[in-house]
Amino acid sequence: MEVTDNKQPPKSPTTHPSPIAEESSSENGPDATYRAKADVLNQAIQEIGMGRYQWQLFVVIGFGWASDNLWPIVTSLILTPLSYEFNVAKPPLLTLAQNIGLLVGAVFWGFGCDVFGRRWAFNLTLGITGVFGLIAAGSPNFAAACVFAALWSLGVGGNLPVDSAIFLEFLPGSHQYLLTILSIDWAFAQLLANLVAWPLVGNMTCASGEGCSKAENMGWRYFLITMGGLAMVMFIGRFVFFTIYESPKYLMGKGINEEAVKVVHEVARRNGKTSSLSRNDLDSLDGDDQHHGATTLVRQRLEKLKFEHVRALFDTPKRALSTTLIVLIWAFIGLGFPLYNAFLPYIQQSRGAEFGDGSIYITYRNSLINATMGIPGCLLGGLLVELPNFGRKGALSVSTALTGAFLLASTTATTSDALLGWNCAFTFMSSLMYAVLYAYTPEIFLTKDRGTGNALTASANRIFGIMAPIIAMFANLETAAPVYVSGALFIAAGILVVFMPYESRGKASL
Repeated sequence: MEVTDNKQPPKSPTTHPSPIAEESSSENGPDATYRAKADVLNQAIQEIGMGRYQWQLFVVIGFGWASDNLWPIVTSLILTPLSYEFNVAKPPLLTLAQNIGLLVGAVFWGFGCDVFGRRWAFNLTLGITGVFGLIAAGSPNFAAACVFAALWSLGVGGNLPVDSAIFLEFLPGSHQYLLTILSIDWAFAQLLANLVAWPLVGNMTCASGEGCSKAENMGWRYFLITMGGLAMVMFIGRFVFFTIYESPKYLMGKGINEEAVKVVHEVARRNGKTSSLSRNDLDSLDGDDQHHGATTLVRQRLEKLKFEHVRALFDTPKRALSTTLIVLIWAFIGLGFPLYNAFLPYIQQSRGAEFGDGSIYITYRNSLINATMGIPGCLLGGLLVELPNFGRKGALSVSTALTGAFLLASTTATTSDALLGWNCAFTFMSSLMYAVLYAYTPEIFLTKDRGTGNALTASANRIFGIMAPIIAMFANLETAAPVYVSGALFIAAGILVVFMPYESRGKASL
């Protein structure tokens, strides 16, 4: 396969074989046809270059990245006031409900966008999040809050699987590093959530669960109204003020060549450019298949029922190894991250690290300092993924392992400043890790199977995430073992990255 090297100017791209297709580049059949047509579209997108449409897309895609981090933080920030007001015996049930919603959302939207397209999923996910976030502010009891948390998470769970796919499929190969830079929105979301929660949740929450009434505990409700309103503003920004076109590679993969060409020409027009791409450029690669459109469409619908997209992720030994490893990496991180968050407070208390600075000011000040560290982490990730002989794999492996190391080190803190320092290092490195992971994962899947691949990895992440609140409810919280296991999981995930067979640096996605 011919693809564009990231270091060459758009008008004279240097070509390299894609690591994803190189093991079977000489094979004939549907995959060979697909790869040839993907080459043509890659060259057309590169010819158009990075322009107005892609930069607008960069902004609205960022809404999805922000939402993915914002709402789990919202859940964590309202957990305590909710438990006070409703006198909850097992508060982690709220986190469990959220994670179940995230899992269902990742599966439904991730697999679905390979079947019914990217556009509807792209627009609806934020709308669902905003609507149920606003409704949740009126929850009459804890059970209702859990239901609404699961429902808003149904939308949140689809953001990254869908948004990463559609953004990557419009990017010229020379600018795929922007998928890593997008995670700056993820970091800003954490900062924003803490800034908004400080005056609302921080100052309008009961001091304890004793006699806590709704009137004196309105902070979490105002907070949900604010965050739900923000999600609706982002939804309107996408749906009303931005025209999202269906991915040309998705259309091409469905055999709808004419529409794929129309989208490319429309993107070129929006960018003030022209494209030489014609329908014949794609039709000529289809062979006799183009004369059997109706039959092909029927066959495609039947193949959906046979899980063709899942099988395609394992159709060669190299691809099977890649898919298996990336699913395991997401699973390890999915358990490790919430395990740390769930158990660290208990570990600190059992070790006698009582800092005596539990005021609202100190708590939120430290949270804001910590959240700020995610921004440079994301920016550094965008730089590291383009380094020769380091690339995506090097950046992901090192950052994941160091995330685990800093996590383990944080358990040794016996002062507030020490804990803040270790947590800042952890946030910096984990933000870098997530920035690279979110970019590298969709790059290693073919477009026709990318939504399904993203859904598998996100589902593994969410399934293992569901285990953390269950462990928090039933395990022995006085032992340090869970946090040590969490650190070990990150380090193990970093080691697994080394064995990934594909390095996507310098390769235009298929």
